[in-house]
Amino acid sequence: MRKVFKFGLFMLGATALLSSCSSTKYVPENEFLLNSVKLETEGDYRDLNTIALRSYVRQMPNRRWFSLFKLPLATYSLSGRDSSKWVNRTLKAIGEPPVIYDSIRTVLTCNDLTQQLKNEGFLNACVRPVVERHKRKVDVTYTLMPGEPYFIHQIDYDIQDTAIARILNQQDSTKSLLRSGMRFDVARLDAERKRITTLLADSGYYRFHKDFITYQADSIADSHLINLTLRLSLYHQSAQEPVAHTRYWLRHINYSSGDPADTLIHLRRHVLHECTHLHEGKPYSATGLQNTYNHFGRMQAVKYTNITFVQTPADDSLDCHIQLQNNKPSTISFQPEGTNTAGDLGAAASLTYQNRNLFRGSEVLTIQLRGAYEAIRGLEGYSNQDFVEYSTEAKLQFPRFISPFLNMRLHQRVNATSEVSLLYDMQDRPEFHRRLLSAAWRYRWNFPHRHERFQLDLLDLNYVFMPWISKTFHDLYLGNDNARNAILRYNYEDLFITKLGFGYTYTKGNTAFKSNVETSGNVLSFASHTMDAEKDDNGHYRLFNIAFAQYVKCDLDLSHAFQIDENNQLVLHAGLGIAYPYGNSTVLPFEKRYFSGGANSIRGWSVRSLGPGKFKEKDGRINFINQTGDMKLDLNAEYRTRLFWKFSGALFVDAGNIWTLREYEVQPGGLFRFNEFLNQMAVSYGLGLRLNFDYFILRFDLGMKAVNPSYEAEDDPHYPILHPRFSRDNAFHFAVGLPF
Repeated sequence: MRKVFKFGLFMLGATALLSSCSSTKYVPENEFLLNSVKLETEGDYRDLNTIALRSYVRQMPNRRWFSLFKLPLATYSLSGRDSSKWVNRTLKAIGEPPVIYDSIRTVLTCNDLTQQLKNEGFLNACVRPVVERHKRKVDVTYTLMPGEPYFIHQIDYDIQDTAIARILNQQDSTKSLLRSGMRFDVARLDAERKRITTLLADSGYYRFHKDFITYQADSIADSHLINLTLRLSLYHQSAQEPVAHTRYWLRHINYSSGDPADTLIHLRRHVLHECTHLHEGKPYSATGLQNTYNHFGRMQAVKYTNITFVQTPADDSLDCHIQLQNNKPSTISFQPEGTNTAGDLGAAASLTYQNRNLFRGSEVLTIQLRGAYEAIRGLEGYSNQDFVEYSTEAKLQFPRFISPFLNMRLHQRVNATSEVSLLYDMQDRPEFHRRLLSAAWRYRWNFPHRHERFQLDLLDLNYVFMPWISKTFHDLYLGNDNARNAILRYNYEDLFITKLGFGYTYTKGNTAFKSNVETSGNVLSFASHTMDAEKDDNGHYRLFNIAFAQYVKCDLDLSHAFQIDENNQLVLHAGLGIAYPYGNSTVLPFEKRYFSGGANSIRGWSVRSLGPGKFKEKDGRINFINQTGDMKLDLNAEYRTRLFWKFSGALFVDAGNIWTLREYEVQPGGLFRFNEFLNQMAVSYGLGLRLNFDYFILRFDLGMKAVNPSYEAEDDPHYPILHPRFSRDNAFHFAVGLPF
């Protein structure tokens, strides 16, 4: 491993050397390479966003990998001048030509930065460029000198249209974006213009636009105060006299098919009205128009929507025409796939039928048949070495809430989906046969123009049963009564899971927060207790002579991305999950337990190979059961950089583990204790390569163990980072999509 480590250091040094040499090879005589660009402020201006101001710089230097190495430029510089050789063409294609310093762009950048500072209220701002030449390279520093900011002292309004003046006077004054005492900000002034324009466009002013609103700003002598006047002018066209703005009302709303070959609209009249946020006899509304487009866009039965308005002659009325082009009602698709589970290769295929308009309300019926095969290696004592799975799933989605007591107004304010599903899954492994029968009813919804999403699993029933268990598996793990096999036995018995869950997701900008809470068995437990039902030998209530699970589970997930520049990003992630069995259960169902390691967790370990706590499987068998827990903690930091073409790179550090909340003899050292869990945190580091095809991302991650909580001997150290061994400490992961 020392050789590997030395090779890594050699490659790092070679990368640094490569990125620094020959960078001016293709810089013409009497020209300079733009080496770096910096923005600095003269004085303390904490409210200035210099990162955002960098977007006004007209010329940036060559890209740096991980903000350190100019490898794209170095790759380009390695090429020869003979373009007939494919090596030279390839190096230039994947590399990046040198950025030649342009003094004119520096002057224009100073003008743009100065103007932007003035727009942010620093009316006396100026920008001074400092250009430093080092041989054939140039470093440019833009020194920002904003000066004292200006503030709004008084706000006056000159509304020349009396009808509009009444509307503005009736609105809630707290909604205005302008305040006396605020810093003068052109972006805020423009946002107020847009807000008023939207208000009037939603009040029937079909032809109103923000150019009718202007500002007059007068500075007060010997001060940094401004008196501001917002002026709203009358409507005028060419040489005509200005007149009051016309308020338009909707007279008729008509629906038609946009497809000449199909003149019928395949949606019920009630559904058409539910999707239409414009109303006859009401004023025109721009927001209602956009919401109408959005709602019809959610209908999978609709392929295309076109809405036009026709003004009635010499009148203030509009006729609305909504054209809907129908989508194909039914489709059939076939999808093959390859699988690789812990090195066991297999194949799967699915056949899917979909009806997009089952009840003429854009209800989507999906029926999927799926089959999978996998060749399992390393099992001894079993007559069969293959894994076979067949499943049938039927799912019906409604593009609205399916529930009583909900009025039309709520249906229009919320983008909702109701879903009912049935699933039957057959798994035949060499060790056992497993069957799953599932039925669910759930809701998903969100409010337009808000960043939250909600999900309610109103009913989720799962019946797991084991029709056959091989004699070898039974004798080894289930046939005796020692505590070592307690978790195994529980998870290989027939079981009912009756889940009720609620999920909340918040996504805005570079921040994403997800949470989910679910519980199971409470209603059945209450009914059994109320009816004084009998318990089995283990003290558990049973339904139809089948045990039911009772637990509560909560998951929290938070990630935030810090944008360093257009090519580099630092992403931090934290995930916490806790599940606790109680009442009718002493062990969580296997499907609800946590595992650690893998492409989306602690990447120095393969999937399901870490934890719980400092536990380590002695014989290496059946660890997919024992290496699970009731609690999980993931902490991740990942530095992402754009490389070239569609390739990106990443450096990452992961920390975390899983633990149990009950003491299980089968998992010694797995119990969570406040005074021990920090010492049981696993840590890994590594690098990744990503291939971004826009619609999906292929990800390759190589993780190395840094801190191993399950160490036992000299050959298995607690701190592998100090004594690295590649064959022992590495884990390679291939995945689709980013880890968080």
